[in-house]
Amino acid sequence: MSQHPLEQLNCYDAKANATYYGRRPWLALGRIFKIIYFAISFGLAFGWDVLTGNTVSQPRLAEQLRRIITALGPTYIKVGQALSTRPDLVRVDFLEELTKLQDQLPPFSNERAFAIVEYELGKPVHKVYRTISEDPVAAASLGQVYKATLYSGEEVAVKVQRPELIPMLTLDLYIMRGIASWLGPLLPLNLGNSLEAIVDEFGLKLFEEIDYAHEATNAERFAGYFKNDPDVKVPAIYRQYSTHKVLTLEWIDGIKLNEIEQIKSAGLDTDNLVRIGVMSGLRQLLEFGFFHADPHPGNLFATYDGKMAYIDFGMMDQLDLETKEQLVDSVVHLLNKDYDELGQDYVRLGFLQPDIEMKPIVNALESVLGDIMSEKVKDFNFKVVTDRFSKVMYDYPFCLPAKFALIIRSVITQEGVALSLNPEFRIVQVAYPYVARRLLTDESDSLRQRLLEILFKDDKFQWSRLENLLAIAKSDGEFDIIPTASMGFKFLTSKDGEYIRRRILLALTEDNRLHTEELMRIWRMIGADLEPAKLWDMAVKTVTGAMPKAIAAVLPFAAFQNLN
Repeated sequence: MSQHPLEQLNCYDAKANATYYGRRPWLALGRIFKIIYFAISFGLAFGWDVLTGNTVSQPRLAEQLRRIITALGPTYIKVGQALSTRPDLVRVDFLEELTKLQDQLPPFSNERAFAIVEYELGKPVHKVYRTISEDPVAAASLGQVYKATLYSGEEVAVKVQRPELIPMLTLDLYIMRGIASWLGPLLPLNLGNSLEAIVDEFGLKLFEEIDYAHEATNAERFAGYFKNDPDVKVPAIYRQYSTHKVLTLEWIDGIKLNEIEQIKSAGLDTDNLVRIGVMSGLRQLLEFGFFHADPHPGNLFATYDGKMAYIDFGMMDQLDLETKEQLVDSVVHLLNKDYDELGQDYVRLGFLQPDIEMKPIVNALESVLGDIMSEKVKDFNFKVVTDRFSKVMYDYPFCLPAKFALIIRSVITQEGVALSLNPEFRIVQVAYPYVARRLLTDESDSLRQRLLEILFKDDKFQWSRLENLLAIAKSDGEFDIIPTASMGFKFLTSKDGEYIRRRILLALTEDNRLHTEELMRIWRMIGADLEPAKLWDMAVKTVTGAMPKAIAAVLPFAAFQNLN
């Protein structure tokens, strides 16, 4: 099989793209004319219907849009897939058609697919798989999937990469980058200055996604993070039957997350699936720093035992420790309603320049986010926040760092999946309790320091913040105060907790009075959860946990006494 010159690089290279297509301008011009033709034909038809008030032809227009996106190929299919997860942004008739872009695309021939498998694995297909489906069970933007059985008996999915992907992807990325460089200076936002970087980031991830060996590594790493999570299923990878263009993985029996009626017919709890999805997404971002950047319903399944299965690991991204901690900082400062520090978080994360005048931005942030933690939290979702925030970004010199393009895509796509399962769902109702619980229960030094930032300000204990944090942590019914109390007790009685003990004792007698009223408010909040049996169990575990250390400390002394 002959290779395209750019395929030999095995990665995205903007300079190589520019050199190759710069010497072949007719390729780019032909592609641009095709895109313009499709855009004008659809725009005229849609505009005419809007002007005439015609709604009868809307289903036909929705189908036309899907066919146009499909004809334009993998790059534009990725955009359509992202839109297909946003029921709050796209009308239902168009949404139904765009959803077909997830795994109902035209397949390529079995002959070509099996030739790729044979070339990549070095054996005829029937020598590798005992059985394989006559036709693909799903066809996506970058490849198609067959159901097969290994000679050892395991049912597997076999992903085969679409032929001639590199010429299509590199040409589209070259054109998109050219448009970004031309459009950037014309935009009123600093966002424009980083458009090329965002295209490059997209290109890098797209090339990682078409490398199935890289995907196999991602899947195994992802499985390692969730190995103790009973709610998340990750398919096993069969490395001996996988290459850069063929991937063999465990077959997952389940229901796609956009097939609501089938999920309900199977007796599965949609609200619980939403919770699993959001919680696993938050853990990816804030705990592991390794997250799924393309969680659309074609990549997510509900298993018949109520788990959520991730089946595609091509588009993943990594957050470094500093960025992960800065994200936690920004959530902490939002919980605290500390907008001065939140503004500084945006500087540290790269959304604002260090020399920017912060006061007007801080005021704007407070007006946008001021009631996000109030009783109106049920009315919030990312679209609402984004709509409010867009004006702030327009009025002030915010920019979008390239590394955050995929994070935002992941979170928004994830919320779109949740909304398709439950239109009343609000991601903050799960996200804030999760963050609050982590702050209260995580034993890592970095999160413990952030908890102290919340509880103490200007050396004064913030009773209202503790109440607020406990209320948020308890709000979804998942929080158990006993482990938190146990961890807190262990820390306070340790040598490291000496400084905090003194500060808490001072807080109890602050301003020359005993703060019994604040203690009673907190007791009323958590008292019902402190059942005597649980408290006794905690005490026993604490004592027995300390006993081995005590015994270890005594043994050398006892041995010395015996020697004498």
